[in-house]
Amino acid sequence: MIDKTITPNSIINGVSYARCERAFHGHFYNPNMQLHYQITGQNQPLILLHGLFGSSDNWNTVAKHFAQHYQVISVDLRNHGKSPHSASQTYTDMADDLLELCEDLGLGRIHLLGHSLGGKVAMQFATHHPERIEKLIVVDMAMRAYPDAYTHMMDAMIAVDLNTLQSRSDVDKALTDKIPHTMVRQFLLMNLIKAENKLAWRINLAALKHNYPHLLQAVCENVLYEKPSLFIHGERSDYVRSTDIDHIKTHFTNAQFVSLATHHWVHAEQPQAFIALVGDFLAIE
Repeated sequence: MIDKTITPNSIINGVSYARCERAFHGHFYNPNMQLHYQITGQNQPLILLHGLFGSSDNWNTVAKHFAQHYQVISVDLRNHGKSPHSASQTYTDMADDLLELCEDLGLGRIHLLGHSLGGKVAMQFATHHPERIEKLIVVDMAMRAYPDAYTHMMDAMIAVDLNTLQSRSDVDKALTDKIPHTMVRQFLLMNLIKAENKLAWRINLAALKHNYPHLLQAVCENVLYEKPSLFIHGERSDYVRSTDIDHIKTHFTNAQFVSLATHHWVHAEQPQAFIALVGDFLAIE
């Protein structure tokens, strides 16, 4: 597997990325906006996009399976994982980042799969660059605008004085009052790194909070997409409602809709059932 990392000379909690090489396992960086990605397997490319606060690592189980049949490219979106930090984070920005990645890798037509925030990025990219897409898969995300659900979490993370804490468990305790759900805290803490004996958030919290109102907005309102698409949603999640499905059908005219008995993290809660659904869809000629 190839693990490619490029990021700018950003500062996180007083620690420069250029001085965080050990925390990132010896990868090196430059200031261009080129996304970090992990690539494994061969044949037609299948690009995987994570959700808000996530990273390419979220797809490890799925990527391992599909690498038997496809060239799987798991991507860190800007301001996430090991990808560059930027003050701007719009859906146009992220679609442009993905286009640059496809061009840099010399990719032809791709399968594109995105979860949550990554699902909206996938829709944005597919509708603006349909000639580059073979099949589109969107996981637990609709086109519509969403209410604010995460500002309080970002505020809680920003408020933690990492200079006074020594361990992941210390940060976990500091977040407990504002973020009581243990599984959510554990997911967020995957973004905590340690460099030069100092804790830091790997994600760009300031930029994510600043751009969050935009990330809540609707996408693809004035487009029509006619290529094969699969929309998978969690039956216990409120991200995709019946009205959303009707709305999506008017813009994605060749879409299929399926559900699994999960909450929002569909691929993590039922990985084998999820893999089966995606595999069957991709195998259809």
